[in-house]
Amino acid sequence: MKRILRIALRDFVAIAMTKGFIFGLLVMPAMLALMFILLPVLFDDGNFQIEGEYAIFDPTGVVFPEIDAALDPEAVAQRRSEDYRRMAAQAAEVTPEPVRGLAETALEQAMEDMLGPAPDVRLIQLPPDADVEAEKAWLNEETDGLRHTALIVIHENAVEAPGPDAELGSYDLFVAPNLDDRDLDFIHSSLREAIIDARVSRQSLDRDAIESILRVPRPASTTVTADTEQRTFSALNVFLPIAFMMLLFIGIMTGGGTMLTSMIEEKSSRIVEVLLSAVSPMELMAGKLLGSVAISLVTMALYIGLGLLAAASFSVLGLLNPWLIVYLMIFFLIGFFVIGSLMLAIGAAVNEVSEAQQLQTPLVMIIMVPWLLWLPISRDPNSPLAIAASFIPPINSFGMVLRMTSTQPPPYWQVWLSIAVGVASVVGAVWVAAKVFRIGLLMYGKPPNLKTMLRWVWQA
Repeated sequence: MKRILRIALRDFVAIAMTKGFIFGLLVMPAMLALMFILLPVLFDDGNFQIEGEYAIFDPTGVVFPEIDAALDPEAVAQRRSEDYRRMAAQAAEVTPEPVRGLAETALEQAMEDMLGPAPDVRLIQLPPDADVEAEKAWLNEETDGLRHTALIVIHENAVEAPGPDAELGSYDLFVAPNLDDRDLDFIHSSLREAIIDARVSRQSLDRDAIESILRVPRPASTTVTADTEQRTFSALNVFLPIAFMMLLFIGIMTGGGTMLTSMIEEKSSRIVEVLLSAVSPMELMAGKLLGSVAISLVTMALYIGLGLLAAASFSVLGLLNPWLIVYLMIFFLIGFFVIGSLMLAIGAAVNEVSEAQQLQTPLVMIIMVPWLLWLPISRDPNSPLAIAASFIPPINSFGMVLRMTSTQPPPYWQVWLSIAVGVASVVGAVWVAAKVFRIGLLMYGKPPNLKTMLRWVWQA
């Protein structure tokens, strides 16, 4: 046992103390931090101003005044305020109570930054006998003032249908070349408001009364358990399963990938022959597995700590069941020893990293299966597909973690049955890997294919 621990310590220090590992361990948090810093700067619309001249041909005679009113600075400010309130109401559903005030302040500032300064728009009303085709040339005229931005043609039936069964019309929009999408969005939203106001006014209706009838606020749901009641945090329900599955994937691939690479390097440099003079192949394999699992545990500890810190900063830490972390570690160990031991066997059987890719591809494809099943399992964790995925090695670790972090966690007898299946799969995977490891460790030359490795397992 001492020799196994020495090998494990040697592998851990050899990998963990390298600049590459430290850089790889920190690169993802650094990239996330950089993304949160740069994205607001890259997508900052604070200096963008909507400006230009709009020529409007309005055969109805009632839409132009509504457009003029809709583009009034006070009307624009009111629409922005209504957009903010609507976004704030939607955000309130996924924002915990303790930080809701901060979230609303941040959302208001984000709205101001996103929308930028008030628009500078001037309207030109074309006469009823204007030639629309001739007026299109106006869009490309040179001007010292505001740019000729848009030619808007209101349909004759945009406000009132010609008959009881006829449909209402809309408008045609012609714009100058290279017009920004933000200008287009502003034009469409302003025209929509103007035409709706004109229709409501023609029918002698009150738009505020109509909108109040159509408005049905969406209240936050409350999760009722046997002991307590708490506000449902829907964002946590959406992101928790994928976050836990990503932790499993990162942990398994980090340790498994470094173990495979180091095994190939030691075999190609003949260091493994020196090691085998002091330890048996099984002691070497066990030590490398323990050393690599320690590497993965360090990586997972970092990301779990960052996740818990983020949850605490948003005051949602109390909504997270701490037992999920315990079960995450159990299923991580199961998944690592199943997949990691097979990756170690591949590393012992080949001489170059390029030779391992062909043998590693089926294993990587199996690991990617849970990513394809993430959405159907998390949405319906008690479906036959979800139940089957939580008991089929080697994806059972991923399947059960997805079910446990969903809104309908499985009964504990299924969890422990999946753990038992996982432990049995660990025994089988280590047994298979040991057969390949012992034979392939000192073999050089042409790399084996999958059929050859299966023959090693059968004959050893």
